[in-house]
Amino acid sequence: MSGEKDLRKLISNMNPTLNAGIFVFCTVEEAGKFLRYAIGSFREQEGTTLIVRKDHAIELGLEYSNEMCWITLNIHSALDAYGFTAAFSNALAEAEISCNVIAAYYHDHIFVGKSDAERAMQILKRLSKGANSS
Repeated sequence: MSGEKDLRKLISNMNPTLNAGIFVFCTVEEAGKFLRYAIGSFREQEGTTLIVRKDHAIELGLEYSNEMCWITLNIHSALDAYGFTAAFSNALAEAEISCNVIAAYYHDHIFVGKSDAERAMQILKRLSKGANSS
């Protein structure tokens, strides 16, 4: 099943959802015992980055620096679509909101600072509505 590639459709139908909870990025040398807590992971040369709920990081004694909220864009975007990440990340950047983006098989996921989450949702909804009215 391939995802959507049309940029206008991607933006107008992205339907952002703010997931419950506070999430943090941590790094570990050996990820094995922590993977069941991770909603995402990426292996780098320096270690494995894990994205976990803040309460799990505290419980597991994992260090973190930023508290983030997780927004899911609920359109099945094709992995080879172009322009989508640029469109929503530029809209957030114009509002001085930093975002960390993960493109998974079905959806794009955006992590923003806890204090920016509601504003980011408003911006994404406005961007989507603007694409619908064009």
